[in-house]
Amino acid sequence: MERAPLPSISGSSQTNKKTMGHRGIDPTGETTYKKTTSSALKGAIQLGITHSVGSLSQKPERDVLMQDFEVVESIFFPSQGSNSTPGHHHGDFKFKTYAPIAFRYFREMFGIRPDDYLYSLCNEPLIELSNPGASGSIFYVSSDDEFIIKTVQHKEAEFLQTLLPGYFMNLNQNMRTLLPKFYGLYCVQAEGKNIRIVVMNNLLPSAVPMHLKFDLKGSTHKRRASPKERAKDLPTYKDLDFMQDMPEGIFLESDHYNALCRTIQRDCRVLQSFKIMDYSLLMGIHNLDRAGEEASTAVPDTQKKAQGQKPLYCTAIESIQGESKGNTSPQPYESMGGIPAFNSKGEKLLVFIGIIDILQSYRLVKKLEHSWKALLHDGDTVSVHRPSFYADRFQKFMCNTVFKKPTLKTSPSKKSRGGTVGTGGKKSNISVSGLSQQQSLPVAAEQTQPQQTTAQLCSSGAVSLSPDTQGDSGVQTARPDLLPQHLNEDEITSSSADTTLSATSPGSFQPSNTVALSRSSIAAQSSGESLDVEAISFSEIVPQTSTSE
Repeated sequence: MERAPLPSISGSSQTNKKTMGHRGIDPTGETTYKKTTSSALKGAIQLGITHSVGSLSQKPERDVLMQDFEVVESIFFPSQGSNSTPGHHHGDFKFKTYAPIAFRYFREMFGIRPDDYLYSLCNEPLIELSNPGASGSIFYVSSDDEFIIKTVQHKEAEFLQTLLPGYFMNLNQNMRTLLPKFYGLYCVQAEGKNIRIVVMNNLLPSAVPMHLKFDLKGSTHKRRASPKERAKDLPTYKDLDFMQDMPEGIFLESDHYNALCRTIQRDCRVLQSFKIMDYSLLMGIHNLDRAGEEASTAVPDTQKKAQGQKPLYCTAIESIQGESKGNTSPQPYESMGGIPAFNSKGEKLLVFIGIIDILQSYRLVKKLEHSWKALLHDGDTVSVHRPSFYADRFQKFMCNTVFKKPTLKTSPSKKSRGGTVGTGGKKSNISVSGLSQQQSLPVAAEQTQPQQTTAQLCSSGAVSLSPDTQGDSGVQTARPDLLPQHLNEDEITSSSADTTLSATSPGSFQPSNTVALSRSSIAAQSSGESLDVEAISFSEIVPQTSTSE
């Protein structure tokens, strides 16, 4: 009796109804990639990774050698099974593993044990993402939300192979990066078709509902979400949408802002060195205030899934500042891994970010694409550009337009009056820093409290002198009632110092106090002499001006 043939791994041979690149939909409604059904592809991936990681455990631990980056291992999976492979119902296929020793080293760097890796990817069915974007790729996420599997084109997989030695060197120098964390590169080969996949870290955890999502490049030409994209449940907006909907940007704490900009600058330098361009910053925004009870119900699920060993340096907050500061127990929202932020309305946000699509090099095709688009449009606004220009534009857009440090509200000042304290155009500039973004300094021109002396301020570290001069820039003072007293021409030299009041803590000084400070009083205090401080009001020096902005 003749045996019925097993279904091919390529599934139905009928023409797909809809296609985007290699991704399509078969007549039954199932997603396909190169005419291979998603269910068959997921099964082949799990069988292949199980065998690959299992066989790798038999190889001894050792240092990574240069030739390890070029190794490709292959194993054949017949449907009826073999001595080394189990039987299955997906049709015959071959599974290739690229640079297994090197990727094992990468996984170890991020604290991923082989059994955790296998459990995450192969213990339960992979989940296909329903909103994959316009790249034509298929995305799968592991059941524990830790790993993303993405199909890549032949050129991208080939380029990643050439990147591996430099990627290895970069990770050894800096694990705090927003670049993708690559954990494995594989290929499923069936009926002459090669489906290459890469395993990466998951940037946007599904346990945390996102209220906004952006794909940002720093370019403006056609960088707006299409009507079709806007119709989705969670559209991926682009640069022009961000500039229109969030013109004030996203505000971060000073430490987080500085760490983020340093990380972006470092990553862009690496990408530029490899002549990589056209990458994006993927950003998901979870609004804590809007979520309300929804955020609190999502936390137990996140903590429940976090029982296993999580990859190191893979959340957004870890990518820019490393390990958590302090030993105090984290707040519920901190366990989600987002960067705390707030918008112009004062709403609390959690921002999840990462640099994606780094496998696009500035090859001949891209050079021709840029040249053609530059003829039709402004060349500096298109996304395809030489790597050095692209990196510089990307950094400036992220650190000047998208992310910002909160600024203190300052009172208006007039350049034409109240700024000159001597000849030669030298000004005394007083600034107040170190306060939280919620605090604003009231202008108390008529209120004086002479009880607090300069000596007290000096002893508490609240007063410091910096040898900066502002030239003819005018007085930019956060508190016009704090002005130097009795400064004459003899006391103002070419190296005249600005007086800076730095409030390191809310208890350093009272914002409503008026302090008259002169260079002679500082000298007297440092020599131990008593100070005779006279408090003066703003109205005694500068005529009353309008404070309306």
